[in-house]
Amino acid sequence: MNGRISEKFRSLSLEGKRAFIPYITAGDPALSATCDLVFSLERAGADLVELGIPFSDPLADGEVNQAASYRALRAGASVEGVLETVAQIRRISQIPLVLFSYLNPLLRRGLDRFASEASQAGADGILLVDLPLEERLPGLECLESSLTRIHLVAPTTDLGRRRAIAEAAQGFLYCVARLGTTGVRREAPAEAEELVRSMRRLCTVPACVGFGISSPEQAAAVAAYADGVVIGSALVERIGAWGSEPDLCERVERFALRLADSVHRTSGKSGLGESRRLTGERGKVGDSCA
Repeated sequence: MNGRISEKFRSLSLEGKRAFIPYITAGDPALSATCDLVFSLERAGADLVELGIPFSDPLADGEVNQAASYRALRAGASVEGVLETVAQIRRISQIPLVLFSYLNPLLRRGLDRFASEASQAGADGILLVDLPLEERLPGLECLESSLTRIHLVAPTTDLGRRRAIAEAAQGFLYCVARLGTTGVRREAPAEAEELVRSMRRLCTVPACVGFGISSPEQAAAVAAYADGVVIGSALVERIGAWGSEPDLCERVERFALRLADSVHRTSGKSGLGESRRLTGERGKVGDSCA
C-alpha cells in the first residue's frame, strides 16, 4: 500500500503543522485544467488533495459541488479520464491524492479493475461517501488492499460505531463537521471539536475536519484542534465563477494560499503525540501536465 498519506502526516507532525487538504472536482472546468489546478494548490501549500470523481447524482453534496459535477460531466469527464489525469499529475508531483467518489461509478467499472487502475495511476486513497463501513462487496477487499480507504465519521455517530470506524481507520479520519450536505457556511462548526477529541481517544490516525469550512478564519479555528482541514466548496465555487478566465489557476492559487497559511500558522491545542512523529518528504512541483 502506498505510504504518501501517512508520510505526509508524519512530516507535518514533526513540523508541528496541520494539514491543508483542498478538494476540487476533477474535470471542472475540464480535465485539461485539473492537472494545473492541482499544481497550483500544491504551490499554495496544499499537503494532500482530494479529487472528486464527477457523478450524476451526488446526494451528499450541496448545490456548489453538484454544479461542479454536472459541469465536469458535460465537459466529458469520466472515471477513465480522471485516472489518466492522476497519472499525468504523478509524472511531476508526489503530493498525496485521495479520490472522492460515490459507489456507482466504481461498480460500473468494477471494483477490482478500478483498484488496479487507480493504484497504477498513482492514487493514494479512496473515500467512498455512500458505502457504509459494514457493507462488503465483491472486489472491495482488492480496493482496500490497493488504496488507503478513508472513512467518514459524523457527530451523530454512536460510540459503538465510532469504535468500529476507529478500528478500520487508515491514512486519516474524515470527521464531518456538521449534518447535511457539503457547502459554504458562515460559521465554523461547533460539534466537530468533540468528535475529534472522541476519535483521538479511540485511534491514532490523524483526525481531519471538513464540510462547511470556507474562510481562512474558519480554517484557523478548526486547525486549532484538528490534524487537518478539508476545504472544498469554497474552492469549487470559485472555480465555477472563474472557470472561463485565462488566469484561473493563478486566482485559485492566491485564494488557496490564504487558506493554507491560516492552517499552517495554527500550532493547535492538541495533536499527534510525539510517539507518532516520523519523517517524510514532499515531492517536487511542476508547472504543467503538458
